[in-house]
Amino acid sequence: MTLSKQEAKQQLEKLIFDNELPQDWVQDFWGMSPTLGETAAKLLEVFEALIESCPDAKLDDLLQNLSEDSIE
Repeated sequence: MTLSKQEAKQQLEKLIFDNELPQDWVQDFWGMSPTLGETAAKLLEVFEALIESCPDAKLDDLLQNLSEDSIE
């Protein structure tokens, strides 16, 4: 069964940002350096755009491949 886009996004956020909110993650970088904060904000923007543009089945495949890699 393929995950919904929202479920896949939640799992990817957990994988990337641990249990931190993505916006909090960006703010942490802003606190270290405005340059790092700007880069983190761009990365988050790209992440969200990729989630929106990627078909649900591809997101599901990506998550399965990532979980297989973590097992090895």
